[in-house]
Amino acid sequence: MSNNGISRRDFLKQVLAASALVAVPTIFTSNDLIAKPSKAKKVSPNDKVNLACCGIGNRGGEIIQDLYNTGLANIVALCDVDMGAAHTQKTLKQFPNVPRFQDFREMFDKMGAQIDAVSIGVPDHSHFPIAMMAMGLGINVYVEKPMARTFHEVELMMKSAKKHKVVTQMGNQGHSDANYFQFKAWKEAGIIKDVTAITAHMNGARRWHGWDPNIKSFPAAEPIPSTLDWDTWLTMAQYHDYNHDYVNGQWRCWYDFGLGALGDWGAHIIDTAHEFLELGLPYEINPLKLEGHNEFFFPMASTLLFKFPARGDMPPVDITWYDGVNNIPEVPEGYGSLELDPNIPPASNGKIQPATLNPGKIIYSKELTFKGGSHGSTLSIIPEEKAKEMASKLPEVPKSPSNHAKNFLLACRGEEKTRSSFEVAGPLSQVLSLGCLAQRLGIKLVFDRDRKVITNSKIANEMLDYPTPRKGWEEFYKV
Repeated sequence: MSNNGISRRDFLKQVLAASALVAVPTIFTSNDLIAKPSKAKKVSPNDKVNLACCGIGNRGGEIIQDLYNTGLANIVALCDVDMGAAHTQKTLKQFPNVPRFQDFREMFDKMGAQIDAVSIGVPDHSHFPIAMMAMGLGINVYVEKPMARTFHEVELMMKSAKKHKVVTQMGNQGHSDANYFQFKAWKEAGIIKDVTAITAHMNGARRWHGWDPNIKSFPAAEPIPSTLDWDTWLTMAQYHDYNHDYVNGQWRCWYDFGLGALGDWGAHIIDTAHEFLELGLPYEINPLKLEGHNEFFFPMASTLLFKFPARGDMPPVDITWYDGVNNIPEVPEGYGSLELDPNIPPASNGKIQPATLNPGKIIYSKELTFKGGSHGSTLSIIPEEKAKEMASKLPEVPKSPSNHAKNFLLACRGEEKTRSSFEVAGPLSQVLSLGCLAQRLGIKLVFDRDRKVITNSKIANEMLDYPTPRKGWEEFYKV
């Protein structure tokens, strides 16, 4: 039974039946366009990268600025489902003569031959089709974290990137900052070794906090803004009538569109540990606490336990994730200051909410304990006395040769290798999607890492590749 007394099988039936399939009026692609191997776009080191941009406001607009400010990109196309929205106007005014599109399929259909790379800064559920179409055309892809919403979509994106040999980068920008190089250097020097447990936490207020968790249905239909292409906003997701609580960042609240606090911040908090400790996929995900659990949007607070097996000579690792304003994990003696770090970027709504613990992690090894924040924040050894004792043993940490945006564009020109390619970021994104599935169903998941299936719940296993795409969007699921 789920937390509200509804059987899990009935719950899934309700989820799958919540919205009827509808036809997409126009498709600009063909099956061959997605599945046929294409020659990856290569850019000369002397040339700028011709960049198309999908999602031009809010976080998408920030990504465009990060890429453009490197001086390595020409903005050749802008795409957004709502060109009349207030948050798109800054980018439109900055690039007034660049071709504009509301549908990414039309953009790629008309301009694919002129595009070397694409930035994708749209809601989580729409990362997948844009990236898949781009890779099928040999176009290099920069996509905001997490890579996609479901486990299966991430799997297909990894396969497509490998097949088409394109340059890929997931936008967890801390992967090009100080924490990345410090963790790598400390691991190679044997400072970080024999890690057995990690506490990861993000306790800021989220958009859905304050909503009624006793919700019985999706929000009522509202008039679609005249400038918004709602059908394209939905992409292949199950159909929902328009409501303002689905757009402009609100999509992150809903299971059908986003990945909640874990998907938003998990990639900024556990990414380096996941890569350099070679964690891969967990064999068990257990929701220890789900406060305000319901069938529609994420809980008010969650505690999730991810269990990873031994890898070579490295011991098993447990990662315990905490979200929720008052769901504060215990910290070890000597932890030190708890206040917010002003250098950590704000939440997706642009506000730093009051919290009693800085977003970040505590890493426990057999000999040492490390304290860290999110994004590029560096680790420190705790308590302070132990840090002083270890100071002379710490290796020199190299500086980053390029920020995350520059790293991607230089990789498009063959001058660097991306640090958060789909090969690296894919398994991390799958960890996050598995955690969100455990949140949604409210059950422990037993996962077979070799076969990539959930073995203790048929319903949960079926939801690894839920939802069934709407009619007209099936081709994006072919590699």
